Parts: sequence; C-alpha cells; structure tokens
Amino acid sequence: MHPESKPLGEFDLIQRFFKTGAEAMVQGNHNTIALGIGDDCALLKPIVGEEIAITTDMLVEGRHFFVGADPEKMAHKALAVNLSDLAAMGAKPLGFTLSIALPSANSAWLESFSKGLFGIAKQYSCPLIGGDTTAGPLTLSITALGSIPSGKAICRSGAKVGDDIWVSGTVGDARLALAALRHEITLSTEHLLQVERRMHQPTPRLDLGIQLRNVASAAIDVSDGLLGDLKHILNQSKVDAEIYIKKLPKSATLQKQNLGIQNQFAACGGDDYEICFTSSKVQRDVIHQLSINLNLPLTFIGQITEKKNVDPTIKLIDENGVPLSGTEAAPLLKSFDHFAI
Repeated sequence: MHPESKPLGEFDLIQRFFKTGAEAMVQGNHNTIALGIGDDCALLKPIVGEEIAITTDMLVEGRHFFVGADPEKMAHKALAVNLSDLAAMGAKPLGFTLSIALPSANSAWLESFSKGLFGIAKQYSCPLIGGDTTAGPLTLSITALGSIPSGKAICRSGAKVGDDIWVSGTVGDARLALAALRHEITLSTEHLLQVERRMHQPTPRLDLGIQLRNVASAAIDVSDGLLGDLKHILNQSKVDAEIYIKKLPKSATLQKQNLGIQNQFAACGGDDYEICFTSSKVQRDVIHQLSINLNLPLTFIGQITEKKNVDPTIKLIDENGVPLSGTEAAPLLKSFDHFAI
C-alpha cells in the first residue's frame, strides 16, 4: 500500500516524527500545558474561569478516506475535523492527542504525515501533547482539547422558536469532489482541484466559533450533511425548522451542476466542516458585521419553528416558495451514517 522503508521501532517512530515537533510547540506557545508528550500523561494547568472542551474523531482508511490517500492531506483533515468540533462550541484550542494504527512503520509516509499534522497544528496553535501507536489497519484517532469561558459554550440545545438559522461559507463542495473522484460526474481539472481541497483539507472555523459565543443560541459543525446535522440541534432543542432551499450557499463550481445535484449536495453532502448556527433575529446586524470582519460568508437559510410531532421536522421550501412533499424532501434530508453499507 505504501512504499517500503527501513523498519522503525515504536519509540524511534515517536521520537523521530512526533516528539520533537510537539515539544517545540509546547515550549514556544502554551502556558496552559504543564507537561506535554513523552510521559504517562500530559498535564494541563486549569484556567481560572474557563471550562475544558474535549472532542474525539476517528478516521479509518477505506471509510473516511481513500486507500493510498496523500498522508499530508490526511493528517490535516484528521486534526481539522476535531478543531471544527471545538469551533462549533466556541472553544479555543489547547492541544490534542493522536492514536494511530499503521500497517507498517514507513519513513516516507510518516515524514509526509507529520508535515501535514504539524502544519495545521502550528496554524491553529494546537500542540500535540500525547497519544499512542500500534500496528494494524490504517486508523487515526485524535482527541482535541479546548477552553471556553465558563457558561459561554455554544450547545446544540439552545435554539428557540423564532430564531434564525445560518451557515458559514458554502456547502456541497466536498460531496462534489467525492462524486468526481468516484467518476459519478465529470469536472475539469481546475474545478476538481478547487473542490478537492474542501474535501481533503477543510478549514475549521475557529475564529467564527469564538466570535459566536455571545451571538449564537445553538451551533453544530457540518460533518455529516447540513440538514442531517441541523436535526441534531432540533432534537436537543426540542424544536422544528423551516429551510429555504434557494438560500443554501453554493460555490460557483457547484452551481455549474444541474439544480438537483446542487440541492442534494448542499443539503446533505457532508464533510463541509462549516458551522450551522441559530440566533435571535436581533443579532442579524451583528452577524452581517461579523461576516465582513472575518471575510467569511454567513448566510441566513431558514428559521426555527415550534415542534409539532415527536420527532424533529424540517420543512423544506423550494425555489418558488412551495413546501416540498415528503417524497421530494426525503433525498435532501439524508445524512452520513458510519454504519450504513
């Protein structure tokens, strides 16, 4: 699967590809980490008046990324998806642990992987502080830690009837890239490169999350599909929603596809790692200014409505202002299931 190289022992592997870079980041940037990688445990210094946010994501070869995928891009995504979870809660990164199963200790592969890993770790000031390695099918598991002022975490349970629903950036490009790589559709080389970056090297919206602490009533990162993830907010907040399909923000590349593909990929494509959030209508001017300050589109896509049934419901409104029927809406309301075949 990967080029052969001289076998490495576990501790040589850790020292060569992870420990040195991790120590440099801890020493240079963080007062909250008392002890980083290399001991039985990492030690964090509690921050007065703040809470610790913890999130874990696992990526498995053949399930979350293609067999033989670029290890540098893979490392970026593995940490980015965790940072995206921190962003959705309004947390500032503190550090992360990495557990990795490898088919073999391949030096060239590890060199590329560690380059990608420390590249994004440095970009977002999130040092590696521990982890584990073993032999096995290629699997990456990262646990990221962040800090939030006490009482300021943005939970999924805070959406209220009458709140606006917003989403950052554009949605659907990662699914478009996947379709092209699976040869389901054809894209030009230029357009494929544009959307493939969204799939392999997503941008965690950490600055946005921090700015939303006093603005959003609820939030979630878009990992398994926009509307499927929105349902988690609805379930936790015990509300329903109304979504205007025409307002879903799409890139120029996605808009070149037929309208059916555009809507399906934007609504339930997954792997976008944007932030979907709710807020009071009185925050609209604040959100528009925040969009300008961050140079990041923040798009109003619908509103929170009163819950009518046992299960949360999303009413979809089409381009002509007409509610979609159940059979029309169903394909747009699917989300990624890790156990679906």
